[in-house]
Amino acid sequence: MTPAPQAPGSRGTNIPRIGDWNQRVVIDWVRRNPQGTSRVELAASTGLSPQTISNLTRRLLERGLISWDRLGRPLLNSTVLSAGAAAVATLVATLTAYPLSRYRLRFGRGFMYAVLFGTCLPITAMMVPVYALFVKLEWLDSLLASTLFLAATSLPMAIFMTKNFMDSVPVSLEEAAWTDGASARQTLVSIVTPLMRPGLAVVFVYVFVQCWGNFFVPFVLLLSPEKQPAAVTIFSFFGQYGTVAYGSLAAFSLLYSLPVVVLYALAQRLIGGANAMAGAVKG
Repeated sequence: MTPAPQAPGSRGTNIPRIGDWNQRVVIDWVRRNPQGTSRVELAASTGLSPQTISNLTRRLLERGLISWDRLGRPLLNSTVLSAGAAAVATLVATLTAYPLSRYRLRFGRGFMYAVLFGTCLPITAMMVPVYALFVKLEWLDSLLASTLFLAATSLPMAIFMTKNFMDSVPVSLEEAAWTDGASARQTLVSIVTPLMRPGLAVVFVYVFVQCWGNFFVPFVLLLSPEKQPAAVTIFSFFGQYGTVAYGSLAAFSLLYSLPVVVLYALAQRLIGGANAMAGAVKG
């Protein structure tokens, strides 16, 4: 009698449902690419998934991900680029949105149209002249110059969002302060900005997330490996011949996403204060 065929979900020492030739190819691929062995183990097993806490810890320790050069420095560079660009963009957007919101400017509407047009420009269309400018000014491989460029590319949307938030602050509160002798700068710093904290938190988080996940700009403008952010470091887990270190990539991606989640959790306290102006204006 012929033996009963093995069920697809049963365990076995060999890879089920695979021919001898394909099996030799897979074994040879595993021998040449040990980092991809987890994929074969996953295909051959029917029980636990490799995406577990134990596998994550093992990958972090075995592949050397918990190190300053592989994890600490890229995350620090990403934090410097993203936080710096978000702070600069939020500050400049606040100073730009105030006259657009409070005064009737002759070219105010045209300026807002230009801002909306700036949000539609793809970053890849301007990288060639920007790269030539950076080469001429000797700004290549500079974290400060790259931070300012990321802030400049985020300004159109930041200005548009900040102006909408500033329009919701009643002008009568500033008029009352002006009556008491406050200047426009004092009203902006002491009255408008505290009431706009939820909106400014939204703008900061938006710019931070956009810069945190930006791969193309740091990849072009930052040449030294010690200055590249984590978004560029992820690219090192992809090999030359289509090989991918899936275990290390999954572990690094999980750690790469944690700072954004922590920032959102911290910003929730400011975003939750959207009713700060309740009862500020009579009637």
